[in-house]
Amino acid sequence: MARALRRLRPGRAPGPEPGPAKSSRGGFDRRLLAPMMLGSALNPVNSSILSVSLVPIGAAFGAPPSQTAWLISALYLATSIGQPVVGRLIDLFGPRRLFLVGTALTGVAGVVGMLAPNLGVLVAARVVLGFGTCSGYPAAMYLIRSEARRTGEESPAGVLTALAVTTQTIAVIGPSLGGLLIAVGGWRATLAVNIPLALVGLYLGIRRLPATRPARAAAERPLAVLDLPGMALFASALVCLLLFLMNPGAGQWYLLVLTLAAASGFARRELRVAQPFIDIRVLGGNMPLLATYARALLTYVVSYAFLYGYTQWLEEGRGLSASQTGLVQLPLFATAIVVSTLTGRRQAVRAKLLVGAVGQIVACAMLLLLQAHSPVWLLLGVVLVLGVPQGLNSLALQNSVYHQADPDRMGSSAGLLRTFGYLGAIVASAANGAFFGQRADTGGLHDLAWLMLAVSVLFLAVTVADRSLRRIGKPQEDPAAGSPAGSAER
Repeated sequence: MARALRRLRPGRAPGPEPGPAKSSRGGFDRRLLAPMMLGSALNPVNSSILSVSLVPIGAAFGAPPSQTAWLISALYLATSIGQPVVGRLIDLFGPRRLFLVGTALTGVAGVVGMLAPNLGVLVAARVVLGFGTCSGYPAAMYLIRSEARRTGEESPAGVLTALAVTTQTIAVIGPSLGGLLIAVGGWRATLAVNIPLALVGLYLGIRRLPATRPARAAAERPLAVLDLPGMALFASALVCLLLFLMNPGAGQWYLLVLTLAAASGFARRELRVAQPFIDIRVLGGNMPLLATYARALLTYVVSYAFLYGYTQWLEEGRGLSASQTGLVQLPLFATAIVVSTLTGRRQAVRAKLLVGAVGQIVACAMLLLLQAHSPVWLLLGVVLVLGVPQGLNSLALQNSVYHQADPDRMGSSAGLLRTFGYLGAIVASAANGAFFGQRADTGGLHDLAWLMLAVSVLFLAVTVADRSLRRIGKPQEDPAAGSPAGSAER
């Protein structure tokens, strides 16, 4: 984990001032690891815990899966919008302030969710939770870059692996923790868990995250560099698109029109403004990074369709309790941790993505074999197989963005990775609601599996066609050029 971070060219991003997190040694400051990992884990823990609480929440409020699906989409709608916005703010102003604000919002969401009197208030709490958990991952990626700039050293493969393994570890304990919390305190306890997590996060953020100087332009003209109109148009386009995805149909055609109008206005704005929220010219010329975002969307459709769809089927279609379902999910994430740990030191990503694609295809095909009375060994076999792509794909996508993105926009680039992933999560949530309807039965699971299988095949095709992936992890030909080692052509 303390391996040297790779050399970077000087950037315009805000730099750390001397503070409590500054290490006297030249390597990566290990005091940063705890807040980085906790912040990055806040969103995954709320995703995985919710997977076992959807059924009891639906029973408490008399809501079918098509309505409780909004609990999933509300979180990801807020996070899809908030991740790149907060990431850009981190690029300009540094991570400490944004980390503390986001962590505090997470605690507030825990209180509101714990006391929610109806499904509508609970959905609103999930929206607040989505915005609150936006800062952790972009802040972590920013800190990895800033430490590399401070030390002037080589690749942070160990730190990137630790970050990926942390989120997977949280996903391991999430369903089981959710089942335990439900058994002890009911589904409200799965929201209340955010309160102590937020308190620990605030303590670590105050004690360990370094103070930073804003970028010069941000310090002199903060409103100008924020590009608020661009952010508003981006958010409008995403909201309209995601609302359509949640309830697609001919009667919702106007949402697509509004999406196109907002997206067109956003593109014109970003091409003309001096300090764009998202630099479309740079992003449009970076095809490898765009391909990485596309892969993130596809793999998250499969991952989250499985996480929520398979979990609901285990409870309603197979008849397991919430705690039993959590235990069945354990091998999925345990396998992912082992795979990530064993392969994380290798920066190359192409082989990881290819094996991950094949693993997804096999796991989705196995779902078609399941019936209402399938034996436990088959239920466990499915999650063991899917654990391999879970461990490979998330790590490979994270490393791809680190090497492909503009260092001065690492926060917003990392945020966009999560945005595309959560777009996939919302597609998965909509598919769950569409295929399950009033109940998560076996027929609905099989229909969902066919969709997941098609998406997995597309993921494989996009990966095979992307030759730029071969360059990631190879020695840099011209170190003096200052471009990321192994980065793809822009």
